[in-house]
Amino acid sequence: MASRGPLAATSAGSAGSPGGATSAKSAWLSLVALFLRHPLARPAAALALLLLFDLLLVPDFFRLTLRDGHLYGSVIDIINRAAPLMLAALGMTLVIATRGIDISVGAVVAISGTVAAMLIGGTLTIDHGVPRYVSNMPMAWALCLAMGAALLCGAWNGLLVAGLGLQPIVATLILMVAGRGLAQLLTDGQIVTVYYQPFFFIGGGYLFGLPFALYLVAVVFIVTALLMRKTALGLFIEAVGINPVAARLAGVRTAMLVFFVYLFCAACAGLAGLMICSNIKSADANNAGMLLELDAILAVTLGGTSLAGGKFSLLGGVLGALIIQTLTYTIYSLGWPPEVNMVLKSVVVFLVCLSQSPEAGNMWRRVFPRGANGGAA
Repeated sequence: MASRGPLAATSAGSAGSPGGATSAKSAWLSLVALFLRHPLARPAAALALLLLFDLLLVPDFFRLTLRDGHLYGSVIDIINRAAPLMLAALGMTLVIATRGIDISVGAVVAISGTVAAMLIGGTLTIDHGVPRYVSNMPMAWALCLAMGAALLCGAWNGLLVAGLGLQPIVATLILMVAGRGLAQLLTDGQIVTVYYQPFFFIGGGYLFGLPFALYLVAVVFIVTALLMRKTALGLFIEAVGINPVAARLAGVRTAMLVFFVYLFCAACAGLAGLMICSNIKSADANNAGMLLELDAILAVTLGGTSLAGGKFSLLGGVLGALIIQTLTYTIYSLGWPPEVNMVLKSVVVFLVCLSQSPEAGNMWRRVFPRGANGGAA
């Protein structure tokens, strides 16, 4: 019994010694470093900080109320208004992963919304004393034609980039200008109002208490994620983004793959256009989707996808869209001028580009070398 006393004392002493505290601190720092290495750590932390900021400064930010079976509140508003941007970010993620860019997203949004609004239209009729809204043509056909117009835009971009070898920013710049001009020609520069109530459900309806737009985003996200991770498609896209020449020599049909991502991006933009048109009950070819492509690019980069191509994160793009919409909501809630939103976005773009710069990373490591304080240990 006496021989166990010194050993027990030594163990107790080591547990309370500075060395034991240092080991615990090192283990904690290692866990933090491991978390920060995860590609979704930064966007998740940024969103959490924004939500904490809103919790402290915006009254009743997390308050949810139930009216007529629908949930209402600031968080629901953010998710609902971020739905078109989340769709655009999903499409833009795959384009950027192949070293491309698509700045015609806003124009495709305007085209799809314009086509849907003009084809659906709607008039109020009285049938046996009961008011009833009648569309110009069946809504299903109108939606299919609107999405078909968006897919034609994507095929045009894909043909210019994959077929003719134009630079992505130049190829999509053509549609960015011509597409919005086409939408304005179709509407004569006027706002086309829709009077068909079933169409309003796409962007403004609720299902099981939540906005229906959220379910559309979830379906697109799940299907895309399954295609990217459960098939070789995601691997091929990353290979094209990392080294397109090596991918082509390895047997990957790079041209077809690039064509597909622009087609998919246009499909996401077309669906976003239907959401926006349905939500505002009209098609505004002058302003619908304006600068949405820039917000989508920012959302993708905030989500951890590099503009240099290669590895990508669909969930990161969704988180980036939520960050942008939360930031916008916070600025408006605090009563700040809308111009502040643009300034803050430009600062965020600068910081994101700086974080992805190899030269900036090397400079940071020279100024703050790892293990400078604890290297001897």
